[in-house]
Amino acid sequence: MSSVVLDKVTKVYPGDYLAVDRLSLRAEDGEFLVLLGPSGCGKSTLLRMIAGLEEITEGELWLDGQMANHLAPRDRDVAMVFQNGALYPHRTVRGNIAFPLEIAKSDPAMVRERVTELSKALHIDETLDRRPGTLSGGQRQRVAMGRAIVRQPRLFLMDEPLSNLDAGMRTELRMEISALVRSLGVTTIYVTHDQVEALTLADRIAILNRGVLQDVGTPAQIYNDPATAFVAAFLNSQQLNLLAAGVRTPQNQYVMLDFGPHRLTMPWSDPRAYAISQHTGGQVLVGLRPDGLAPVPESYEGPAFFGRVRALEYHGHEWLAYLECGMPAVPVPEPPDPRSRGGRANGDKNGTGKLSGLVRRLFPRQEQEWQDQEQVGANPNSGIHRRSDLIVRLGGRPIWRAGDAAKVGVDLSRIMIFTPDGARIDPPRR
Repeated sequence: MSSVVLDKVTKVYPGDYLAVDRLSLRAEDGEFLVLLGPSGCGKSTLLRMIAGLEEITEGELWLDGQMANHLAPRDRDVAMVFQNGALYPHRTVRGNIAFPLEIAKSDPAMVRERVTELSKALHIDETLDRRPGTLSGGQRQRVAMGRAIVRQPRLFLMDEPLSNLDAGMRTELRMEISALVRSLGVTTIYVTHDQVEALTLADRIAILNRGVLQDVGTPAQIYNDPATAFVAAFLNSQQLNLLAAGVRTPQNQYVMLDFGPHRLTMPWSDPRAYAISQHTGGQVLVGLRPDGLAPVPESYEGPAFFGRVRALEYHGHEWLAYLECGMPAVPVPEPPDPRSRGGRANGDKNGTGKLSGLVRRLFPRQEQEWQDQEQVGANPNSGIHRRSDLIVRLGGRPIWRAGDAAKVGVDLSRIMIFTPDGARIDPPRR
């Protein structure tokens, strides 16, 4: 077993392409750490640097307390499982799994015994005498896992091992990976872009975007208390409702979030109220997951939004409603792309930058947009098509039809408040 420490690690490819930007992260001994993020965010590059397949441009890598920047891959005692399995086509399943032990000149009897036991645990014992070309995708990935596990390394690295499989096979293998790795107690770093894999497998999740670490925490912490709007939106099975709101404190009685045609009030007893009030007279972003909204009767007097149902979607286990409520939906703020080190070259030493121009330009026009949308809403025959503002989860039975007037209650404890550049206003608890 081994701990992994990355200290301000940076990777720059030829052409000044910045793949990973001063990333600091720690995987504890025996921990299952998942690296999550969109394609091209630097996850696989980070994994390859840990394995020794890529050189580190800046920063330090420590494996179990040993400086490992210049250690050869064979001296790091790590095993890596790739996306495509990467098996030897001329060797049988038995030969592929046994290969690392044969190279190490292990006792043949011990090799046979270990391969047999491991193949049974992976449910591939009936394929031991077959070659990879005759196996299904799931079987090939099991063989690749067996080859990595058989020599009992101190560190597992898995680079999207399930991404090429169908949904049913992914679910089955996900359970087996979790059970096997935890039974061995080996430190594991697992790369994926699938939030379901991350939530179900991880002890902790580290989310990356454009080579920058966005947030680290347990699955519950990341989901319920995200550090940025990007994290909240990415770790979500449905699209995050992200809305622009003005902040007011009328006669200092409470904090008001003003969406134009709608308003939400927050009492001073709310622990977030003071931090939000620091933005009085300015703008914030309000994030609401679809399950933080619920249909309520017209007589409901609590915090609520009202609108009209534009469309319903059936997802098998639930329905989603798309409501037009006359509020501008805001795109998720993206950090400036540091890939050409533009942030540093322009004097931004932290490479953090500001909100994208699209979102910055949104706010000065907000009142006019609200007015325009109210006019469109009052005239349904105007011919102007607007995007839906709110997504609401309805459960197994829809209570509305397209075109119905709708009112949804807002769970104030579930709303997330961000600055215009996407950072949390009230610091997440870690």
